Amino acid sequence: MALSLKDLAVGDTGRVIGFGAGSKAYRRKLLSMGLTPGVAFRVNRHAPMGDPVEIHVRGFSLSLRKDEAATLQVEPQPL
Repeated sequence: MALSLKDLAVGDTGRVIGFGAGSKAYRRKLLSMGLTPGVAFRVNRHAPMGDPVEIHVRGFSLSLRKDEAATLQVEPQPL
């Protein structure tokens, strides 16, 4: 079941499965930040208005804006 990162709640874990529509340059930016298909992550927090969302991936915390989070297709993983 594919969702976007913005659909997950704080404390949820997931795995990146791909990218939605967007420019190739933007996709390269996400890849360079370590968001490659298959990588696991945990949602740490959402800002009060939902933008940005902070995730823990590859040993560091990464904040993504709502539109960046919407581009990232993920699969929820059990804890």
